[in-house]
Amino acid sequence: MYRFSSKSKLVLSALTILSLVAFITVEYTKVDVKRKWYDQKLEASILAKKAASYLKEIRLQSGIFIDAINDPNETALIGQDITQITTDRGYIDSKLTSINPNFAAVIVEMLKEVGVKNNDVVAVSFTGSLPGLNIAVLAALQTLRLKPVIITSVGASNWGANDPYFTWLDMENTLFDAGIFKFKSVAASIGGGLDKGRGLSPEGRELIEDAIKRTDAIFINEEFLENSINKRIDIYNKHKINNPIKVYINVGGGIASLGSTENTQFIPTGLIESLPLKNFPSNGVLIEMAKEKIPVIHLLNVTELATTYGLPVSPKPLPNPGSGEVFVKRQYNFVLTIIATLVLVISVLYVFILEKK
Repeated sequence: MYRFSSKSKLVLSALTILSLVAFITVEYTKVDVKRKWYDQKLEASILAKKAASYLKEIRLQSGIFIDAINDPNETALIGQDITQITTDRGYIDSKLTSINPNFAAVIVEMLKEVGVKNNDVVAVSFTGSLPGLNIAVLAALQTLRLKPVIITSVGASNWGANDPYFTWLDMENTLFDAGIFKFKSVAASIGGGLDKGRGLSPEGRELIEDAIKRTDAIFINEEFLENSINKRIDIYNKHKINNPIKVYINVGGGIASLGSTENTQFIPTGLIESLPLKNFPSNGVLIEMAKEKIPVIHLLNVTELATTYGLPVSPKPLPNPGSGEVFVKRQYNFVLTIIATLVLVISVLYVFILEKK
C-alpha cells in the first residue's frame, strides 16, 4: 500500500509545476490601469503638444533654421549654444528631455496632490532656460482652471529660449495672442547674475529689455538682488487680490527665485510640501514661499524628474500625449492573483492534511 509523503518526488514535482503555472498565469495577465486624474493629464498633454506645434509653425514661417542634430525631433524649442542673451550653462540632454508634452501630466499630478481647486491662485516663476517645461506648466494650469500670476527671468541657459528676437516672453505672447493660453507673464526681469544681467554684454541686456517692452510686462530692474526678490513677492501679493496663494511653481534656476546658486543643492526637485529648515546662503522667493507653508513645485533637474515619473530621457521620436507611467500603470490582475494564491494555499493544506491522516 502506498504511504503518502509530502516529501515524495511526485508531490514535490506536482507542487512545483502548480506554482510555476500560477506564477506564469499571474505574470502574463498583467493589466494596464489608468492612474488618478487620467483625463485631466491627457487633456493637459494634448494642449502642451498643440502649443509647441503652433510655436514651431510660427518659427518655420519666419524662416528659422532647425538644427536636426541638436534638435532631432525638430521642435524648434531647442535654442542655440550661445547667443547675446545666454546667461548660464545648460545641458542639451535636459532640454531634449523637457520638451516631452507629457510633462504637463506630471505637473497636473503634483498640483492635484496639493489639493488645488478651480480658480485657485498659483504663483509661477519662469526662466527662458526650459521653454518646454514652461509650456507644460501653462497647459496644466489652464486644464485645471487655475489663476496663475507669472513672473519671468528672460535670460536663458545654453539650448534654451535664447534667441534675442524670440525669447520666452515672445513665445508666451504668441501663444496668448493665438488664444491657446489665457494668461502670460505680468512682470519680467533680465535674469542672469543678480537678476539684472550680470555676465551679459550691454547689447544682451538691451535686447532683453526690448523683449520686455514689446510684450508689455512690468520691468523688474532693481539695483540689488534682495530688492528684486521683494519686488517679485510684492507683485504676487498684489495680483492675488484677496485670495491665498495655494502653490508656488519654479521652473529653472532663476537667481531671484532660488536666492543663490548654492541653494540648488539643498532644494529637491519636484513637489515640496515642506522644505526642511536649513541655513540657506540667501533666501529667494521659493524659500520665502516655503516659509509661509505654501507648497512648492520645483522643476530644475529635468532628467531626475523624468526618471521619477517614468518618462524617457532625450526621447526620439517625441512621445505622443498619453504615453508613460504617469498615465497608465501595468499591474497584476487582482482577481487572478487572489485565485492563484488560494489554489496554492489550498493545495499545500491538502498535502499537509493527507500526510497527517
